[in-house]
Amino acid sequence: MIYFDNAATSGHKPQMVINAVNNALKNLSANPGRSGHKGALDAADMVYKTRQKVADFFGALGPENVVFTQNCTHALNYVIKGVLKRGDHAVVSSLEHNAVMRPLVKTGISFDAARVFENDEDTVADFEKKLKVNTKLVIMTGASNVTGQILPFEEIAKICKKRGIFFCLDAAQVAGILPINMQKMHIDYLCVAPHKSLYAPMGIGILICTNPIENTIIEGGTGTSSLEFVQPNTLPEMLESGTLNVPAIAGVSAGIDFVNKVGTEKIYGFEMKLLKILYEGLSKNHKIILYTAPPRMHKYAPVLPFNVRGMKSDEANEFFSQNGVALRAGLHCAPTAHKMLGTQDFGTLRASLSAFNNENEVISFINLAKKV
Repeated sequence: MIYFDNAATSGHKPQMVINAVNNALKNLSANPGRSGHKGALDAADMVYKTRQKVADFFGALGPENVVFTQNCTHALNYVIKGVLKRGDHAVVSSLEHNAVMRPLVKTGISFDAARVFENDEDTVADFEKKLKVNTKLVIMTGASNVTGQILPFEEIAKICKKRGIFFCLDAAQVAGILPINMQKMHIDYLCVAPHKSLYAPMGIGILICTNPIENTIIEGGTGTSSLEFVQPNTLPEMLESGTLNVPAIAGVSAGIDFVNKVGTEKIYGFEMKLLKILYEGLSKNHKIILYTAPPRMHKYAPVLPFNVRGMKSDEANEFFSQNGVALRAGLHCAPTAHKMLGTQDFGTLRASLSAFNNENEVISFINLAKKV
């Protein structure tokens, strides 16, 4: 199968990640932070070292600021529901995923959506216009999971820093392909989906906090302060109730090792090279509708939305699936992005690439698209 659905989850995991997960299942099947025997201590040591590795990779303050969650959506919920209170105001982008929009709407907090333009200066200007006296939090995606457009998050984070506004980055589509340093970029909350471009297993997310989160949305056992019926107020225990996903955390550690070994810039450059070949090939096919400008480095992530003329996205997706290609069709859980494209009624196909794709796969797909 040609796997072009890496924006959903990376379809091929490095062998070092597989080995790390297998080793954790075999040798670290003990509950970290709960027991004092060797197995539990070994598991706890691995978890701590992974926190340190994550903190170093993303320029965080320290390992205690790294929280392991079920997924990136959980991380975003922790921030949105834990930071915002009645009377606060928030700003998001017009390209946000439902992992941001749904919890934000659920809170009932007032918010505005800043429009994303092709020109970064216009995007930044619209964000500034949306800021109010009571704006407490800006939440934005690093890159759209629909269009692949990279947003000027560093510039907007600087504005938030100057105005005393918390900044949260949804890094689901950029962590592992773009360099992120939370301290240098003034990012208060970083939400990561390590099963994508960090090549970790599914079922694990990361939240890194520079500033505290006032309210918890899940409470329970943490292995600390067990006589108290009140949740601990220190990180990471405050947000880590229950047993951690030790095998997946081991996979996160190995995934970061893989990305560090190859290099984020090299991985991103390779993926964008493939994306340019794909874009150019599909642009010559009169059956294909493309919705974005030609991909450029540091302007787009390796994601391409398109449709086949005269076909619904799910119908075309079925053709490609039957011919051995994995794509994603529909609205991609991001209806606001599709409204900007004008595809909210029928969605699009989406091809998304990884370090484990190759040029032959791209050429084969271009040729297959001619046969739809």
